[in-house]
Amino acid sequence: MPRLTKIYTRKGDGGDTALGGGQRVPKDALRVEAYGTVDELNSVIGVALAGGLCARLAAVLPAIQNELFHLGSDLCFIEEDKIKYALPQIEERHIQRLEALIDEMTAIVGPLENFILPGGSLGSAHLHVARTVCRRAERIVTALVRQETIGGHVLAYLNRLSDALFVMARYENHSRGVAEPLWDTLA
Repeated sequence: MPRLTKIYTRKGDGGDTALGGGQRVPKDALRVEAYGTVDELNSVIGVALAGGLCARLAAVLPAIQNELFHLGSDLCFIEEDKIKYALPQIEERHIQRLEALIDEMTAIVGPLENFILPGGSLGSAHLHVARTVCRRAERIVTALVRQETIGGHVLAYLNRLSDALFVMARYENHSRGVAEPLWDTLA
């Protein structure tokens, strides 16, 4: 487990930062943008949890937050360093767990019959924000993959997680008895 004895180092004052393996890169490098956005996503999920979600979501989201740390680690280290440091990474089992969760919750909320607007309950609204941050992370990682090699399951995990967050937002509204705000095409 990493031990941080000092929070500030002053090494990044010039606009660069270190990857997990020690390589210095600009703070606006696509790889840094990718794991920074994953960190933002994790924080938004933390806000949703702190605001109070139904018991089922409160039970599953901490594990997803932990998986997002795996994913951030996956992005923070270049492929050669992952072998050297034996880091946790996103695996197929993580994606399968998200798919099972999506199926479980969809069976309860039912199929989507109309486009819905983000919102309803406060928890649902927070989960919709998390979904959109997840989609942004996915777009950034898609651009990164064109330039560098990353873990083989990162993109699929982000794609599935954004779907899961959408269904979780619907599930949160359902569990609170809050109607889903529907897109009014005639407005």
